[in-house]
Amino acid sequence: MKIDLTDTTSSKINKALVQGRRAIGTPAVGMVLTLVLVTDEENAYDALKAANEASREHPSRKLVVVKRVSRSPRDRAKARLDAEVRVGVDAGTGETIVLRLYGEVIDHAQSVVLPLLLPDAPVVVWWPVNAPVDPAKDALGKLAQRRVTDSYAAEHPIEELTARAGTYVPGDTDLSWTRITPWRSMVAAALDQVACDVTSVEVEGEEANPSVELLAMWLADRLHVPVKRAVSSGPGLTAVRMETTCGPISLGRADGSLATLTIEGQPDRAVALKRRDTAELIAEELRRLDPDDIYASALRFGVHRLGDASEASPAEVPAKAADAPAAAQKKTPAKKAAAK
Repeated sequence: MKIDLTDTTSSKINKALVQGRRAIGTPAVGMVLTLVLVTDEENAYDALKAANEASREHPSRKLVVVKRVSRSPRDRAKARLDAEVRVGVDAGTGETIVLRLYGEVIDHAQSVVLPLLLPDAPVVVWWPVNAPVDPAKDALGKLAQRRVTDSYAAEHPIEELTARAGTYVPGDTDLSWTRITPWRSMVAAALDQVACDVTSVEVEGEEANPSVELLAMWLADRLHVPVKRAVSSGPGLTAVRMETTCGPISLGRADGSLATLTIEGQPDRAVALKRRDTAELIAEELRRLDPDDIYASALRFGVHRLGDASEASPAEVPAKAADAPAAAQKKTPAKKAAAK
């Protein structure tokens, strides 16, 4: 069921929600969070589609904030709010409200969103594109416990990582980090199978891909070994090669779907490591809303230090351990550090 509201208010939108729930026979609200999507008209459809698929796992109220820039000075000065309320099969699991903001109300989106948040429920704000420089200080970001951005969608992804490190606040996260969860799991599982230490690492993937940089920074931060960044034609991440005291370990994925795990002295194994779509990434982010300290530590390691680490001698690299968290310094075996 869809209800269109033109030149409306948040109060009228709430009344339309109640009307819609009664009309479809589900007056109760069984949602666990509010997901706010801040996007433009061009990307609104794809973002909402991903959010609807993720809502099968996390029933939520989805507020899609679309800022419409008016062409004439007169229209830019006139504030207007149009809304589309969707309930039932048109809204996935939960409810959907598409908010189109015109004129001066664009600069006060939080005043429109605040009355529509579910009471006593977590709030997650997701910027599929055009994320603010400092999400935690953004007017909508201040309403959320979790702020999701995607540096891969930025014009300069690697510079975006550096900016994110400078403005990081607990609760911030990046879908470029979420994309490497299967890779981190496989690397940690591979190191758990051998009783040896890692001496150097090479991470291979597309140029200017923030997920590749984040994986390299995570390995350098947790293992305290030189990590070299290699460029391939992709797609995405293509290989992680580790030199250990027991022989080389490699995890390679040439086709974006099936990877091969190679460990010295063991037969090669095929591993399912497909590239995941946005709906899966958002669903993963909504599973836990507490701060991701491992992401924060990897992000703050710094992209610029990867080159330094690859050129440093093994004797110079452990000096970074003094800057690492105390918990990380206690994990002396390299494989235990990666497993964290």
